[in-house]
Amino acid sequence: MKLIIHTDGGSRGNPGPAGIGVVLLNSSGKKVKEVSEYIGKATNNQAEYTALVRGLEEAQKLGADDVQIVMDSELIVKQLKQEYKVKNKDLASLFVNAWNLLNQFSKWSVKHVKRNKNKRADELVNQAIDKKTAQ
Repeated sequence: MKLIIHTDGGSRGNPGPAGIGVVLLNSSGKKVKEVSEYIGKATNNQAEYTALVRGLEEAQKLGADDVQIVMDSELIVKQLKQEYKVKNKDLASLFVNAWNLLNQFSKWSVKHVKRNKNKRADELVNQAIDKKTAQ
């Protein structure tokens, strides 16, 4: 089964209060699941990787064997495609975790899109941070 995973992570401040947003779609584009979570204090890139890992875990739970990841983080997409090295030690363990999860799928791809093409995942990030910081 193929799933399309839109992920986004963000922080207010770098580091600062952070959240993740994940939207899982089936191959027809129908929404299967959404995740919106506050993850505490993190950098933007840490939040992006955390969202990716969470999306991959959810795809596994749903039985996917083929995933297409859609992200607006050019850095992380290029790191996953091995066009950029992971130089930041705080991101290295998150990268390894994501890489190990990716390699459990029979097929995977990752695509960079502009922020406006990842709108729902971005909204979920902001909802998570707003909900937590309003308390």
